[in-house]
Amino acid sequence: MSRGTGAGYDRHITIFSPEGRLFQVEYAFKAVKASSITSIAVRGKDSVCVVTQKKVPDKLLDETSVTHLFAITKRLGLLATGMTADARSLVQQARNEAAEFRHKWGYEMPVDVLAKWIADKAQIYTQHAYMRPLGVAAMVFGIDEENGPQLFKCDPAGHFSGHKATSAGLKDQEAINFLEKKMKNNPAFSYDETVQTAISALQSVLQEDFKATEIEVGVVRKEDPFFKALTTEEIDEHLTVISERD
Repeated sequence: MSRGTGAGYDRHITIFSPEGRLFQVEYAFKAVKASSITSIAVRGKDSVCVVTQKKVPDKLLDETSVTHLFAITKRLGLLATGMTADARSLVQQARNEAAEFRHKWGYEMPVDVLAKWIADKAQIYTQHAYMRPLGVAAMVFGIDEENGPQLFKCDPAGHFSGHKATSAGLKDQEAINFLEKKMKNNPAFSYDETVQTAISALQSVLQEDFKATEIEVGVVRKEDPFFKALTTEEIDEHLTVISERD
């Protein structure tokens, strides 16, 4: 929509266009894709795996400081796709909220409660003219004591939902189509199948074979419910299995 004919509906976050759209919120969704990164998450029968691209934009950067994977608590992980600065702010607030929850109630914050808190926060940001939505799609995952592996996705509009598998960022729809076909035949993956499905989905969608240093992989398992980012050696093992299988 051009600024001339749009009568300024895209200038303010709290003003609906005559079609009932909030353009600034839609632009926040575009900001997630503008990061040029694709993220994929898959929930197996006893684990959750998330995979994203790791792009180090400058050779002088310490690559260990470049990440989109964050631990909210020892048991809860978050994969942020979009603007990293916004993601870090969101992660810091989520960590505070999770710590407060633990202190108040005496047990770990469940995955769905954290997802709802992030979504509520995002939704409030769409209501006030002095705020802007965060340009981040957040995938929250962990092992729930009652419900087992849990995976939720929260978007900049404040919508969240549970997923068996999902994707965010550039080429997210292609990834979702790929995952739908994969999960139709075998919805209950083992741990290794979960990790390898997520990695091969990313490779298939982007049509390239990654080195272990070019992707980040985060996992939680029922038998070891703590959030863990895989080392390059562990990622390499899975990449080798995928290439030999293909």
